Amino acid sequence: MIDRISLDQLRAFIAAAEEGSFSAAGRKLRRAQSVVSQTLAALEAELGVQLFDRSARYPVLTEAGRALLADARTVAAAMDRLRAQAKELAGGLEAELSIAVDVMFPGNVLTAAVTAFHGKFPSTPLRLEVEALGAVVKPVLEGRCAFAIMGSLPAVQAQTERERLLAIRMVTVAAPGHPLAALRGTIARTALSEHVQLVLSDRSELTKGREFGVMSSRTWRLADLGAKHAFLRAGLGFGGMPLALVADDLAAGTLVKLAIEDVPREGLVMPMSAIWRSDSPPGPAGRWLIARLKETRPGRAS
Repeated sequence: MIDRISLDQLRAFIAAAEEGSFSAAGRKLRRAQSVVSQTLAALEAELGVQLFDRSARYPVLTEAGRALLADARTVAAAMDRLRAQAKELAGGLEAELSIAVDVMFPGNVLTAAVTAFHGKFPSTPLRLEVEALGAVVKPVLEGRCAFAIMGSLPAVQAQTERERLLAIRMVTVAAPGHPLAALRGTIARTALSEHVQLVLSDRSELTKGREFGVMSSRTWRLADLGAKHAFLRAGLGFGGMPLALVADDLAAGTLVKLAIEDVPREGLVMPMSAIWRSDSPPGPAGRWLIARLKETRPGRAS
């Protein structure tokens, strides 16, 4: 019966086809030629077809043998992947890696690290949740994500640990036609209260009642950084953005940087860290990705 076909039989079939003889296949597999011949005869009996024409000095694949060779290679490769993954899982490798990422984290850094991760752990699925403020760490605290990549957030629960990754520069910007863009020199904070500030909202309850970087009493709340970027370019308000994300806008003049009172002219620096629960540290794949994120430079971000 076909369900009795073994991986050894398939390997013998593949080796004989690639090496051109049963003796060469035996040397490759470190088995006697007679064992290879018997293994292939047993495989042919199970399949009910002849794989090799043995009438000449060297065996030649039959039409059926050529048709089945690609499938044999596919099955053997799948079994190799299965064994490799089982070995990795036995050694503690995560069956899936789930992480939460701060919307402010540089996309080019994340993409480069994840690309390398896919090459290193091709059998480990990756699941990403992109959030802002407290919603970044919430899935970690709830046990849904192995770790989070987040900016500096005060009062994160004590049962967590963190590791510094990099820092990004934040700048306050507005469209060139916005009234604030026409002001010369440093803009007093009292002048900001007359204008709408576009602010990212927290979809969790972790920062309820607290404000971060809010300088105006008039605010529009957005949960999406892309929408905030578009609204800023449309002149609907002013707000803080990662320098790397608006560098092209600043160069093209579609956004301008605002000099705000008591804010460094070059902008504020936001540290980014990996954070996880103390009782559930990242496994081998998670640790590898964290190390890779630390090594990857953020390009225009500083």
